Amino acid sequence: MLAVVCPGQGSQTPGMLAPWLELPGTADLLDSFSAAAGTDLVTHGTTSDADTIRDTAVAQPLIVASSLVSLRTILDGRDASEVVDVTAGHSVGELSAAAVAGVLDDAGAVGLVSHRARAMAEAAAAAESGMSAVVGGDPDEVLASIEAAGLFPANVNGGGQVVAAGGLAELKALAEQPPARARVIPLQVAGAFHTPYMESARAAFEQVARGWLATDPRLPLLSDADGATYDTLAPGSHGHGTAADVLSRLAAQVTAPVRWDLCQATLAERGVTAILELAPGGVLAGLAKRSLKGVELVAVKSPDDVEAARDLVARHSVVGGAGTAEVTA
Repeated sequence: MLAVVCPGQGSQTPGMLAPWLELPGTADLLDSFSAAAGTDLVTHGTTSDADTIRDTAVAQPLIVASSLVSLRTILDGRDASEVVDVTAGHSVGELSAAAVAGVLDDAGAVGLVSHRARAMAEAAAAAESGMSAVVGGDPDEVLASIEAAGLFPANVNGGGQVVAAGGLAELKALAEQPPARARVIPLQVAGAFHTPYMESARAAFEQVARGWLATDPRLPLLSDADGATYDTLAPGSHGHGTAADVLSRLAAQVTAPVRWDLCQATLAERGVTAILELAPGGVLAGLAKRSLKGVELVAVKSPDDVEAARDLVARHSVVGGAGTAEVTA
């Protein structure tokens, strides 16, 4: 059984779109994404420096665009519903996953995430805040230490990693007195995402998301809120849940913790045998390596990884017929 997962903010690197632009059709696709985003994603993905693409308003559409370029290259004209058994995305990657599931078209996903990114950048600028990864330690003790420091567990990622978020003074204090057997690592982000610090962004994004063009998921899509699939969130509904529910949760996600640990638990419960992480891949595959033992992993970082991704799809896709599905160049 094949899961396609989509990375979140922080996975971007300078020049990451350059090798994809060597492939036929990618330039036109990225031009359409740039128009939807209202920003030059080709420049940001090829020549902009690390500081420029760290800007939330740039990073989020750039990451979603990268994920979807890699997906379309791997599938080569096939619909994701023909080969993907389940999909999920971490934070901003949840919008990429919504496109994988058919809730948003590709340009629509990039356009919608651009509204999210601008709203979150404005909220971050309004108050000094940040995020730090807390790696190691007893999970309960880590969460208790974060709460005691006046911070929020913005990401519970599994694999011994929790991301604390909040005021800079509180983050500094946590780093100076970390939980037992844990390290506190400051993250290069603009603000305390997935916390009440983002309330103004949530309210602004909700107004946009509520009226965004969307369709019901065509394959199982996990929610970052609790790892549940949308069909279980809407009992009695047909198919894989409703577009309205997805858009509502995408808006709520701006201030709510990302429970990637629960998403991984759901993948394990569903019997996933392989995980394909779309570009710019690596972070989620690393978490899965620690939390989902025995699951085959491919993280797509460049076109050099496309053939390995296609091979993974062919051997593990249940909906496509494991061992018989073929994705040709």
